[in-house]
This record gives sequence, C-alpha cells and structure tokens, in this order.
Amino acid sequence: MRQFGALLFLLGGLGALADVCEVPEVDSKLVERLGQRLLPWMDWLSLEHLNPSIYVGLRLSSLQAGAREAFYLHILKLNYQQRLLGLAVDDDSSNNQAKPSMGQLALYLLALRANWSNHKGHPRTSYYQYGLGILALCVHQKRLHDSVVGKLLYAVEHDQHLQQDHLSVDTVAMAGLAFTCLEQSNLNPNQIHRITQAISTVRQKILKAQTSKGHFGNVYSTPLALQLLMNSSMPGEKLGRACLKARAALLASMQDGAFKNVLIISQLLPVLNGKSYVDLISPDCKAPRVLLQPAVETPSQTQELISVMLKVPHALQPYRHRISVPAGASLEDVLKKAQELTGFTYETQNSLSGPYLTSVMGKEAGKRKFWQLLQAPDTPLLEGIADYTPKDGQTIELRLVSW
Repeated sequence: MRQFGALLFLLGGLGALADVCEVPEVDSKLVERLGQRLLPWMDWLSLEHLNPSIYVGLRLSSLQAGAREAFYLHILKLNYQQRLLGLAVDDDSSNNQAKPSMGQLALYLLALRANWSNHKGHPRTSYYQYGLGILALCVHQKRLHDSVVGKLLYAVEHDQHLQQDHLSVDTVAMAGLAFTCLEQSNLNPNQIHRITQAISTVRQKILKAQTSKGHFGNVYSTPLALQLLMNSSMPGEKLGRACLKARAALLASMQDGAFKNVLIISQLLPVLNGKSYVDLISPDCKAPRVLLQPAVETPSQTQELISVMLKVPHALQPYRHRISVPAGASLEDVLKKAQELTGFTYETQNSLSGPYLTSVMGKEAGKRKFWQLLQAPDTPLLEGIADYTPKDGQTIELRLVSW
C-alpha cells in the first residue's frame, strides 16, 4: 500500500531530512481525543447539522465509529437523494432550502467514495468549492471537460485565490489536491503540462506561506495544506524541513486542544493516518481502524462567570455592552446572551464549517461583504462564533468588511 506522510512527529532527533513530507506514528491518545470530538455530531441528524466531512475524515483515519458510522452514511444518503430529487422536479430557482451547496455536494461525493460507492454531480461556485468539486468527481474517475479544469488552472496561474490581499492557503491547497488527483488519474491528458506546473506553483505558495511558528497560513489551514504536501516531492531538503517545523506547531496545537471545529478535525485525521483525499482514488478498504468510545467528561463543580465586551461600532445602531457568561462559553453563547438581555440582534447561516453571521443589528452582509470577528482593536479571530472561546476581559468587535 502506498503510504504518504505529512509531518515528522518524532520528538527526539531530527533524523535524515528528505525531499518528501513524512509522518511516523502519532500518539494514539491525541488522535483518539480528536476523533471523540466528532462522535456527538454523529447523533445530530437534522439537515442543518449533517456534515459529510465527518464521515470522510473517519474513513481516512485510523479510527472508526462502528454501527454509528454506517447509520450516519445511511442518513446522509437519504437526505441528499431526497434533496437532489427535489432539485430534479422543482424548477423554482428561488427555493434555496432544497439545494445542497456545491461544497456539501462535493463532500457527499467524497463520502460515497469513502464507502467505495459511485455517484456524480455538477459543482459550481467559489474557487475553494470549485476545486473540491473537481476533486470529488476525479476520485470517482469522472472526466471533466478541459475548459472546466482550465478555469481552476487559470485561477492558480493568475492568483485568483486571494482574500483581502492575503493568500488563501485552504483554497490553493484544495486546488492542488484536485490537480494531484487529475495528474495521477490522467483524466485530462491535453492539460497535463499545465496541471503539473500548477501543482508545483501551489506547493511553492504553501511553503512560502509558512509562518515563524510553523503553520501554513494558520493553524486551521495547516491540515489541508499538509494533505497536499503529503503527495509532493521536490529536490533538496526544503520540503522536509518545512514539514518538520509544521510538526512541532501542529503537535503543540493538538496538545493545547486547539482543534474543535468538526470540518478541520475531519481534514486533520487523515493526515495523522498518512492519508489525503487523493487516496480515495484507490481506497484501502481493509485497513484496520480502532473503534472510538465516547469521552468521559467530569462536570465542573463551580460555574465561574467571565465578562466580555461586545461592540459593533459601524452598525445602523452602534452597539457596545459588557456581557457576562460562564467560563468556557463560546462566542455564539455571548451573542445569544446579548440578544436575550440587551436588544442585540443577529442572524446566522449554517455551513460545513459551522454557523456564520449574515446580519448584525439589522445590517446584512452584502454580496462581497462579511461580518469579521476581531479581538479589539484589530486582531482577526481564526475561529467561528461556535468555536471561539472568549477570555475574561476581552473586547470582541464585529466588523462588516469587503473581500
């Protein structure tokens, strides 16, 4: 079996640096704790909580959820088949409730492939989701027209993957995974030279985006970046050194409990098992996986309160209030408490990576605008409202910005 690696997780000794990115076995307890965070989500079977990424991440990991895993796939199939059937018979383009997003559909195709199944779809939208869609169809060995692949190639060749003048590591990594699948499958031979060059371009961009701490972009974009680098090789020691540096940063983040978002965990678990989404081209159906058991949590005896300042300076009605919540509460809990006590208003929309703000104090995010979360004065939060845990005395600002 072809074994890919992504990090050098050996704490003692650097070993020989190679031109590939390798990962020896990681502490199984750390991996198990990550997997246990996914189990509660597998019991939430409503439309807004179903997430195909959970199933894909587990199937490419060294872990399994037993009968719960099979039942989750069954519910995914029922849900998506029903929604796709609804699209086939409903010509009303305004009926958004029935439409799976391109990202959801692409991940559903990956989930089917992870169960060694077949399916097909037609993805269209942002470059991240566009790349994910091409990848999903590629692992099913569905050939796309050269013009479809060419659009993603053009985006990488002309840097159309920037967000607020910064490189989107997640987007280029997803594009790189799609190109890697296309290269290995040779589905678009007329584009193979451009595909190979694009993979090299993406790899160089990701390596250049490595921070002084070792992350590629940031801690949460590192798992997807490593999935791409796991499938790479290059002359010299640059790649090996970069992965060694990332190993220290990622291991420290795992030990600190930084990974709470189910989508990011689902992208990280395959890396810790030496796998990537590209492995779904020829999945190893017989690889042993350890059965996950729910984590045993000891309830806190005391309920300490913290104070968080919430401010929205540029709303239709500027807002500034101090909100008290239990220690360990999420930013979403702060928003709910503010809505309950102070007349604060907001609306959210669910996505595969969790809920995000669509309206604050009556002001909606426009077509190319979004509500950014910041620790005042100007430090962007790397997590969403459901995952970020404010600290006592912090000031959190919600700011409408363009991208």
